[in-house]
This record gives sequence, C-alpha cells and structure tokens, in this order.
Amino acid sequence: MDATYNLNGGFKPTNKRFADLDGPDFFPTPAWATHALMDSETFEGEVWEPACGDGAMARVIEEYGNKVVATDLFDRGYGQPGIDFLAESRQSDNIITNPPYNSAEGFVAAGLAKSRKKFALLLRLAFLEGANRQRTIFQATPPARIWVFSERITFYPSGSVQKGSGTTAYAWFVWDKAAPAHSELKWLPLGYKSRFGHQSEENPMLFK
Repeated sequence: MDATYNLNGGFKPTNKRFADLDGPDFFPTPAWATHALMDSETFEGEVWEPACGDGAMARVIEEYGNKVVATDLFDRGYGQPGIDFLAESRQSDNIITNPPYNSAEGFVAAGLAKSRKKFALLLRLAFLEGANRQRTIFQATPPARIWVFSERITFYPSGSVQKGSGTTAYAWFVWDKAAPAHSELKWLPLGYKSRFGHQSEENPMLFK
C-alpha cells in the first residue's frame, strides 16, 4: 500500500491500470513529456536528474544545452548508480525528475533542500489533493507553476509492447526559488506526443 497517495485519510484504489503504474519494476517516461517541460521552462545552470533510469530524460535535457548530472538508486545502464537522492548531501542549480511513485513527498522535501534555483517533478495531477499535502507542502512551499498535460502520458514497463492509452492525468510541478510564493496553473500545448512520441518506438533508449 502506498501511504503517500492519501486523500483525506483514504488510500488510493488498487484497481489501477497496469500501464499507469510506476515503481521499482521501472516504467520509463516517454521523451516527449520532457520536451514539453524544457520548452516551457528555462533552467539556468546544471541540472541533476536523480532518478535517471536508462538516461532518456537526461539526454533530452542535454539537448537544451544544460550540463546534466545523472544518478539513480538502481543500475539501469546510465549515469551513476547507487545514489539515494533522499540521503545524498549534494546540491545542484536545478533538479528535474520523475520520482518513484511511493517516494513523491520525500522527493519534494529533498528537492527544496537540494536545488538552488528550480526543481521540477513529474507527478499525477491528483498529487494536488489531500489534507496532509495541503498542510505539509502546498501551504508552506507551493510550486510556482503547475504545467498540466493536455495529452495523457502512458507508462509502460521497460521493453514491453506499447499499445493503448493511459487514464491518469499528469503535470509538471515546478518549484522556482526566484518566484513569488504562490502557484500558477498552466496547460501544456497539444502536439508533443505526435511530434516526439514516435521516437520512443524507433529508439527505446529515448525513455527515462
């Protein structure tokens, strides 16, 4: 049971579609989702990707001219493995990642402490819900911008056949230490899935 997905004391339903779930079995992030963030936000300086997987998110970020430090708790064949983001003491100008599903709240706290400028987390839109998060995150340290996807992201297990469509809404939550302490709700433009989605089928390395 995932205690971080708690709505007013109730836990999430267990009948989630398989393709929508993330976790230790490694469900990579489509590269088009990272392009959408990088076209919408400017990140000055180094970017740390602390859950880098097989490197596709880091590769997309590098395309925008940023130096990227890629680490992961697990060895997915890219970056530096064995690095626990929640326990690591290093800092970076910026942090961008899709956190493990059961560690999202911990990644928010760590991102606040370890980023000097911005940090961005790819999270379910439902992360906005819940009395506990309202008290511990959104009231005290709200994100500067929430970029809602107009197109659904589908997460598949690494190496699986990709078909069907996701049913869960996602957004990029961006904390910006130079911005006022309130949140803006924005919508990402349509078209990223059609422009960049085909890359993931042609080259499976273009995944997080």
